[in-house]
Amino acid sequence: MLPLPEYKTHNHVKLLLNYHFVFIPKRRKKVLVGSIATRLRELFLALSTEKGWDILALEVASDHVHLFVAVNPMDTPALVVKAFKGRSSHHLRAEFPELKKLPSL
Repeated sequence: MLPLPEYKTHNHVKLLLNYHFVFIPKRRKKVLVGSIATRLRELFLALSTEKGWDILALEVASDHVHLFVAVNPMDTPALVVKAFKGRSSHHLRAEFPELKKLPSL
């Protein structure tokens, strides 16, 4: 049995807003391995603490990423995806030159 969800309370609102995202590299290339996967986890955790989001689950496989995140109601799903994918792609391509060969991450 799953535990009861924890609702967040603000001034006039009680909420529970969770999103499940799956990110896949271009053509499902198996590039998310070793130090790249470790650095990706670090980048996701740093961004979530900066934005005030809670990562409930994060699984990095060699060819995809599952992210289950709790966000504020003012943050749209498009904004959350843009933040995670944009920052991680920029930093990973700068740190790992072998990723620059891919057309997109």
